[in-house]
Amino acid sequence: MNMIFALIIILFSAIIHEYMHGWMADRLGDPTARDAGRLTLNPVAHIDIWGSIFMPALIFIGTGGGLIFGYAKPVPFNPYNLKDQKYGVAKVAIAGPLANLITALFFGLFLRFMPGLNITMVSFLAAIVQINLVLLIFNLLPIPPLDGSKVIMPFLPYDWQMNLLKWEQFGFVFVLLFVFFGFSLIIPIINFLFGLIVGI
Repeated sequence: MNMIFALIIILFSAIIHEYMHGWMADRLGDPTARDAGRLTLNPVAHIDIWGSIFMPALIFIGTGGGLIFGYAKPVPFNPYNLKDQKYGVAKVAIAGPLANLITALFFGLFLRFMPGLNITMVSFLAAIVQINLVLLIFNLLPIPPLDGSKVIMPFLPYDWQMNLLKWEQFGFVFVLLFVFFGFSLIIPIINFLFGLIVGI
């Protein structure tokens, strides 16, 4: 049951993340996500069988419930349609993690200031906060193709930008390596933010 709750939370958190990428791109002049039917919170439009279901379940089981991570199908967008050609891609990239931050803050402050919640509700709200903080921090890592690499791209020298783009073809390998071998590096940050939001 804990795994089912965790999968539901990570699925909808990842959907919110991807929806906001598409929403921001649409606001900046690129209708690609809207035309593809991705400007919706309907899970059917966003579910990636591997990234949204099987991978999170395997990680959850493999770590004894200590870690869960997953993703929804990336929202398509055409950077050449963006009105802001210099910072547009960075704005689209940051929209997803910001959505997770807002979600974590909303449910975390509700948990912090709403008295009389039973243990089941406390656990559920805490899981929402934790999972959204994981998505926030993880996606802001400057590892291509994660959002963090696109956020910093406009601020890098041209040669660095080109090198970062070259490494993006190996991005999935780097992401998996970090999930399994480097994830412990960001857990203290996640725990700190969790305590800061919920007040423990």
